[in-house]
Amino acid sequence: MGRASLLQRLTASAENLDAAELQESVGIRSCMPVCDLQRGNYVKVVGRLRAVVYTPSETVPTLLADLFDGTESLDLVWLGQRRIPGIEPGRRVLARGRVGEHDGRLAIYNPWYELLAPGS
Repeated sequence: MGRASLLQRLTASAENLDAAELQESVGIRSCMPVCDLQRGNYVKVVGRLRAVVYTPSETVPTLLADLFDGTESLDLVWLGQRRIPGIEPGRRVLARGRVGEHDGRLAIYNPWYELLAPGS
C-alpha cells in the first residue's frame, strides 16, 4: 500500500490514518493480515494492542490482549499469566503462533511475541 495523497491524509479521520499505517506495517514486516487468517495456520502478525484484560480463574488465570492490524483484530491469549511487562494498550507487537479460537474469535494462545519500539 502506497502513501496516501496529501488531500486524503488531511481529510481522513485519525482512526482511518492509524488503520492505514498499521496495514503498511503488515506488508513491511511480511506478516499476514488478520482478515486473511484461518484456524490451524501458523502465522506472523503485527499490530497495536487495543485492550488488555486479566481474567482471574479458579483453574487457569488468563491475560487477553486485543491486537488490531488495520484490517481486523484477534486475541492474543496467555494462559497462567496475570501480567506481562510491556503488554499494554497502545503498544505495537509482532506475534507468532498457531491460530485457534477463543470465545468465538480468532486467537493465538501463548504466542511468541516481540515488543516494537514506538513508530516502528
